[in-house]
Amino acid sequence: MRQQRSYPTEAIILKHLNLGEADRVVTLFTPRKGKYNVIAKGTRRPVSRKAGHLELLSYSQIQLALGRNLDIVIQAVEREHFAHLRTELWHMTCGIYFAELVDRFIEDTTAHPDVYSLLLESLRFLDMSAAELKRQRSGGMLVGQGHNRTQLLLRYFEISLLSAIGYEPVLRTCAHCDAEIQPVENGFTPSLGGALCPNCSHLWARPISMNALKVLRLLQRTAWARVPYFNLDAHLHSELEAVMYSLLRFHLERDLKAWSFLEMLR
Repeated sequence: MRQQRSYPTEAIILKHLNLGEADRVVTLFTPRKGKYNVIAKGTRRPVSRKAGHLELLSYSQIQLALGRNLDIVIQAVEREHFAHLRTELWHMTCGIYFAELVDRFIEDTTAHPDVYSLLLESLRFLDMSAAELKRQRSGGMLVGQGHNRTQLLLRYFEISLLSAIGYEPVLRTCAHCDAEIQPVENGFTPSLGGALCPNCSHLWARPISMNALKVLRLLQRTAWARVPYFNLDAHLHSELEAVMYSLLRFHLERDLKAWSFLEMLR
């Protein structure tokens, strides 16, 4: 039987790296093969027909030829460009943050169709949110609720990603003594992977309010389309962000590049 020399795949573009004078190494995230690098030859040339279909965060259909070290892009057709989020700096940065999280947490050539669906769903929401923001601005409307919803999406993505790869935080029982968490101020520690009861929280933990725990529990067990439109105050958003970032940083053992830019924009 003749060996197949090329194959198709759909993919979300996670990252670019320049190679030589005109080429790029492109990091793809695919539903069947997971994350891996390919070579896109000539895509840095102004006349390249493939370049526009391989932009960062694009959702594309790609034909690849088998290569000795890295496979080679021979054709690419963009399925979704997410044009609205590209015109809003906050939304685009959120998308880049999602891509960075996937790139850091997902091992090469390991299929994660659930994470793939999560990323695609999140990019689609960001695009719709950016479009709605522009519509509200043009109509002279207030835009705070949309920003509130996007901040909540950040926490949803983080907790869903961690859960999908085996780092699901413990939020209903004490991560140290396994006692049921009561509706009082408890603690949270990344090193033990979740919430601590008052008896254990004095050992290692930062305090976490019951409202923050309730929101995180809901995000952990609810599909994004079914998450209610909360109107959370700035203090609660900051608490949720601090808790999740401490958990992410513990597992990654480093900071995320997009995180500081999100903080600056906010």
